[in-house]
Amino acid sequence: MISDHDLEIELRFVRAHAAGSLAGVFGPDSVTWRVNREAAIFLGAGRALLLQLAHPWVATAVSEHSQVFADPLGRFHRTFKVMFTMVFGTLDQALGAARRLHRRHAAITGVMPRAAGPFAIGSRYWANEASALRWVHATLVETALIAHGLVLSPLSSEDRARYYAESCVFAGLFGISQASLPSSWEDFAAYNMTMGGSDTLTVTPEARAMGEQVLRGTNVCLRAPKWYRAVTAGMLPSRLQIAFGLHYGQAERRIAESAITWIRRVHPLLPDRLRFVGPYQEAVARLSGRARPDLLTQLANQFWIGQRTLDDGLSERVSDGL
Repeated sequence: MISDHDLEIELRFVRAHAAGSLAGVFGPDSVTWRVNREAAIFLGAGRALLLQLAHPWVATAVSEHSQVFADPLGRFHRTFKVMFTMVFGTLDQALGAARRLHRRHAAITGVMPRAAGPFAIGSRYWANEASALRWVHATLVETALIAHGLVLSPLSSEDRARYYAESCVFAGLFGISQASLPSSWEDFAAYNMTMGGSDTLTVTPEARAMGEQVLRGTNVCLRAPKWYRAVTAGMLPSRLQIAFGLHYGQAERRIAESAITWIRRVHPLLPDRLRFVGPYQEAVARLSGRARPDLLTQLANQFWIGQRTLDDGLSERVSDGL
């Protein structure tokens, strides 16, 4: 269980390795900004979510505490606001987002309603449990690189190593101890492979129903298109494709490959206003000395995070003391 004290220790590590107060945790010279600014990484959102739901603790917590189905668009905006604030916000904004996320997670606890994998019925779960958070963090890091590589040139081995080193700093924003993380990209890849084949990832009936709801939905306006479902299925391990009831035969493979081919052609030609996410554009404007992003950036932010700026006018600074 990650305590408030544990989080503050890791936030000290984050502050010590941050690019600067205005540049935030990573800054414009980071591989993290180069990868996560691309709107194309949203291709991996379905994969990351399903991998997280495959962890029984995560699935139960989402089922019992989340409003993802009652307010899917709001949930999308809240999730991306937290992640983009951590990546593209000022240092104070990033640390504030980390503390608020930790406080929200601290209130999410309960008991397992059924046995699933190594987790017994009636055993307790916590959203701030270190190993579960480590898995959530891993799904975000690995999926971002997979989605980036589907559309753009894969990172060089040097940049991939840098990206992983930066992701360890990102983990500190979740309160994850640096000592508990794999020491290199190769060890990280081995961790993901081991998790993918372990019974720690056990798709419960609730997880399968939620995955179906997210990818198929009941609201036509929010329903993922067929090609997106095919791309998502293609990025999952085969055993999880089956567990989530996703078909990935020749027809789905052709649909996914066709969609990726088209996106590869179009995405690099898009103007920066469409190619890069709004919070990145806001960060660039901030570093250029603009007090507030322009109207087009505000509109992009409205799409990605449901509000026009990362700092929506409410003070989010919290004391950095332990």
